Amino acid sequence: MARRSNNLVVPQATAALQRLKLEAAQELGVTIPQDGYYGNYTSRETGSLGGYITKRLVQQAEQALSGSGRTL
Repeated sequence: MARRSNNLVVPQATAALQRLKLEAAQELGVTIPQDGYYGNYTSRETGSLGGYITKRLVQQAEQALSGSGRTL
């Protein structure tokens, strides 16, 4: 198993990011493995999930900066 080097700057955001990941996976039709091992998934599946999450985070940041809508 590979070591993770992507530590959160704000550890309290863990629950919110997990919720976002689950929402994104549900919208894309990708199931999240219970054991956290993504080795049986294609690059397309994991890449689409990561890209979608990034897109949503950017949208939320833009809304927060513009002063409208939901905040991060």
